[in-house]
Amino acid sequence: MKIAIVRREKGVALSMDVYTDNLIDRLKQLQPTWEIIEIAPTPWGKNGDENLWKSGTGVRKYYERLWNHPRQVSQIEADIYHIVDHSNAHVAYWLKKTGKPIVVTCHDLVQFVYPDILKDRSRFPALSMASWKYSVRGMKSANRIVAVSTNTARDVAKSLDIPTDKITVVPNGVEPYFQPLPATDTAAIRHRYRSTPATLCLLNVGSNHQRKNIPTILQVLVALRERGIDVKLWKVGDEFTPEQLAAIRSHDLESTIVEIRNPDKQTLLEIYNTADMLLAPSLYEGFGLTILEAMACGMPVISANVSSLPEVAGDAAILVPPLDVNAIVDGILSLHQNPALRQSYVDKGIIRAKLFNWEQAAVSLSKIYQTLTNR
Repeated sequence: MKIAIVRREKGVALSMDVYTDNLIDRLKQLQPTWEIIEIAPTPWGKNGDENLWKSGTGVRKYYERLWNHPRQVSQIEADIYHIVDHSNAHVAYWLKKTGKPIVVTCHDLVQFVYPDILKDRSRFPALSMASWKYSVRGMKSANRIVAVSTNTARDVAKSLDIPTDKITVVPNGVEPYFQPLPATDTAAIRHRYRSTPATLCLLNVGSNHQRKNIPTILQVLVALRERGIDVKLWKVGDEFTPEQLAAIRSHDLESTIVEIRNPDKQTLLEIYNTADMLLAPSLYEGFGLTILEAMACGMPVISANVSSLPEVAGDAAILVPPLDVNAIVDGILSLHQNPALRQSYVDKGIIRAKLFNWEQAAVSLSKIYQTLTNR
């Protein structure tokens, strides 16, 4: 069987690289006789002009993304096409003409839930939103939608009016790389991030989008500090927005926050093994892979009781209303002050994380491919 994997260009979205690289690797192991072709868009600044957008020629971006890339994909012969990012589902409009089966993976539909998410991340938010909607509606042309969670599957069915029998839930996996480490270098790692062994280190991993609920996390820091807790927030991911920085300054939280930008995998592994707990009170997640990565490393998790997070966490995390500062603080203190309770969540988390693996995801996808091609 010849499978064309339509992926994002590497390095643009780390989560998409993790998803695509792991699936391709496991599919090759599972089905060594299959031919797997990877197709990514040509970076529209490939000729060394990385400032094309800033120089006023941003229309090139839409030309490459919405016309040239889909045209190139449609010229490649394959038995089945798998678009691994819903943001590229517009390629399905072109592939439908080939008559070959099309699969699209949907990770989330956050723009339908939080339409303002592009406001500070695009020069022309209205154009970006229109382009995004055009793209994701390409899923209606697919033969099968793979949703990474039941919550995302519901969003697809509701927002795009796609029949549920065309949607299959295939959860993400956790890389075996994420595992508990010997607690020998903890003090040195804490010192690196301005924290002592006695400091309560809260970890938050991800972007600073509206849905990540950063303002509530900042309120939690204020509440903990008012209770006399020596606390630090290790913030891994994007830099804070101007509004978030203003809130940090107004509450004098600069010394309480350590920003860790773009860590490599080894550094992230060390952070998961050294911080005291993951704080992930997101308002919306398509899946929530970071909570499983933390669990796999033996870190207890406090997360939100909304969207996909309860189905991913199960009973292995403390789940709280994401805007309830007092509930979040109570959860943090219960883990901090009760070693037996903390250990129970560590143990449950390690077991929970093992239920999500890329091997099983590859098995599920291979069955979808075989069903759609009748092979």
